[in-house]
Amino acid sequence: MARILIVEDEPDIVLSLQEDLRRQGYQTEVATDGEQALQLGRDGVWDLILLDVMLPKMDGFDVCSELRRAGVATPIILLTARAQEAEKELGLDSGADDYVTKPFSLRELRARIRAQLRRTSRNNEQTCRFGDCEVDFDRAQLLRSGQPVDITPQELRLLGVFLRNRGRVLSRDQLIEAAWGHGMAITDRAVDTHVFNLRKKIETVPSEPKLLIGVRGLGYRFET
Repeated sequence: MARILIVEDEPDIVLSLQEDLRRQGYQTEVATDGEQALQLGRDGVWDLILLDVMLPKMDGFDVCSELRRAGVATPIILLTARAQEAEKELGLDSGADDYVTKPFSLRELRARIRAQLRRTSRNNEQTCRFGDCEVDFDRAQLLRSGQPVDITPQELRLLGVFLRNRGRVLSRDQLIEAAWGHGMAITDRAVDTHVFNLRKKIETVPSEPKLLIGVRGLGYRFET
């Protein structure tokens, strides 16, 4: 289930977008000003960001630029009433992947969202190799030195989150949001237990991890 951050300060538009996107099967969260959008965009694990340009505290162009400077590669679709070519150019130059002019139809927006998610899916191969392991997400299969390794659905989801965010430190809260889902009552200890079990399946020496690295006081980082 894709997770979409909606950045919009008009309540009617927020409600319309949330209802429509949830009907399409997406998880959503909302930021209503630029500063909140920047924090959630940097700290969260998102599949796509819908970003209004005209926002309190910090406009969407600056939010987009700052997210890209912070290394956030999540697809961003800008939403704005500004239709001039110069404004569109500014938006794309700030790092946005697409640009939708208000008023827009929900059908068009859905299509643009699907296009961005398909592009991201193609970039994230369904078969990934790291160390002496190979994981096939379509077949829910993990191989180690060519031999199948038992892996639970939850461990597979967790591994997918790490692989999509290689090199990035993910906190336990971020892992819970991305691998279990918003509102799930999962403890930090449960996250650590799943990481420990995952290490036993992918690390040559689990007690001396080379792939799934713990970062003291912050969380975990996956290195390939």
